[in-house]
Order: sequence, then C-alpha cells, then structure tokens
Amino acid sequence: MNKKSLSERDICTKFITPALVQCGWDVQTQIREEYNITKGRILVSSLGCKRAENKRADYVLFYKVNLPIAIIEAKDNKHSVEAGIQQALNYAEMMNIPFVFSSNGDGFIFHNKIAGTETFLSLNEFPSPKELWNWKLQRDSITAEQQQVIEQDYYSDGSNKTPRYYQLLAINKTVEAIARGQSRILLVMATGTGKTFTAFQIIWRLWKSKAKRRILFLADRNILVDQTMTNDFKPFGSAMTKIKKRQADKSYEIYLSLYQAVSGSQEEKNIYKQFSKDFFDLIMALSQQMVDF
Repeated sequence: MNKKSLSERDICTKFITPALVQCGWDVQTQIREEYNITKGRILVSSLGCKRAENKRADYVLFYKVNLPIAIIEAKDNKHSVEAGIQQALNYAEMMNIPFVFSSNGDGFIFHNKIAGTETFLSLNEFPSPKELWNWKLQRDSITAEQQQVIEQDYYSDGSNKTPRYYQLLAINKTVEAIARGQSRILLVMATGTGKTFTAFQIIWRLWKSKAKRRILFLADRNILVDQTMTNDFKPFGSAMTKIKKRQADKSYEIYLSLYQAVSGSQEEKNIYKQFSKDFFDLIMALSQQMVDF
C-alpha cells in the first residue's frame, strides 16, 4: 500500500484508529473522532454576520465519558509525523488536556505535558487508557479516596448530550478541586453558557460519590429556583426540596432556596438558624454571571 496516496481520513481509518483499538481504547466510549471543540466565533461586519472557522480535533480520547485525557492531530502521509503537534497543543491548552499526539500513519509523536518530554512511538506503542490516567493521577498526587470522586460518572439522560468544552473544563476542575479539599471556588460564566447545567453536573457527581451529602443551592430569583427544580435538577427526585414558608425540613439532601428565604429581616434569619452550622457539606450560590461555592 502506498501511504502517500491516502487521504487524511484514510490514514485515520486504516492506521490510527486500529492502533488505538489494539492498545486498549474502546471505539464506543473512549475514542471521539472529528471532535468539535468550538463552532467558531460569530463575526459581524457591514455585510452581515458569519461564523469563523470552527476548531475541530481529529481525535479526543477519554478515560471515561466526559473525562478527556489526550488529543491526536492526524495528517496525511505526505506530511511528517510531527506536523500536527502544534495544532494539537493549541487544542490541548483550550481543553486542559495533558497528553498530545501527532500522527501521519507511520507512528506517533507523543508530547507529554506532565513530564515535559516529546518522543516517537511506533503504532503498537500507544499508551493504554489506564497508563495515561495513572500518569495524571500521579502528577496530581491523587489519593484513592479522591480518585473515587474524580472518576464519578456524569448524569446522563440517555441522549448522549455532550457538555461544551468549557463546561467540561469547569465541571472536571471544580470536582477535582473539591475532592482535593479546596473549600472556596468561583466560576465566572457569561449569560447563556449553561451555568445551571454546569452546577447540576458538579453537584450530581459530588452527591453520587458521597463526597457531599447535604447540599444547598441558592439563587436570586424565584423563577430560577422553580425552573431549576423542574428542569436541570429533576434527576434528584425525592432527595430534593425547596425551602419555603419559613420552614426547614431536615429529611432531604438537596435543598434549593432564594437568598431572601435564608437571610434578610430578623424573622427570616430564623430559617437558617434552624440548621446547625455544619448541616450542609456544600453551599452553591448562583447569580447572573457567577457560581460561587
């Protein structure tokens, strides 16, 4: 076979994907080809609006669903094996991914951001998912208890909805920071970027892993609390309640409330006084552009 006559897609199909499968990567859950990172900026001019070119990685590899661990940029065989490494590094920077690869079908250039090394690997030397994941855990000095939290599954409704790259970044980094013992976190996200969805996935993973058992979610508008309960937070089901009528039922695990319902006049302050100081393991406050923990 003359590799130089093959297209980039042919190189992926005939050489790169088979090499990944041979080294233990699952096509269904761990290998995402032609992964759209962004749709491209909207450019406005006197002639109207149009989108700039999107950013798309040839491969994003996941240790588990929604836990990205590596990026591969593929080129046809007319290019050198390292030709895609800079493009892959740019994508890896956006997605906070530590392991970067480039390939033209002859092998891989492996840029290990953790070790600060760059090496050539043959097609059958690609690291397994567990190898890459363990290198990351060792770099971050993650304990077995912390690992259980970090590896907790996202909630899925079966629709295969994939969070946007910045949502993945916010969710994964927040969960990891809390697992490592960080007690105060601030996320700043623009209007329309999915703050409530991001907050839900963070709470879900912390709650399901039992890292946080009783959680208070605060918002500044009553409609936001109600919509959150019936939409994004619906999977919490009977474990969830809304604090209202100046009464605190302590039999629930997920509590939603207006700021005004737990603070304000002297009479309203009696509501939060019904809870002990250490009743909640996590308090999340959502405002128009910020999520505060």
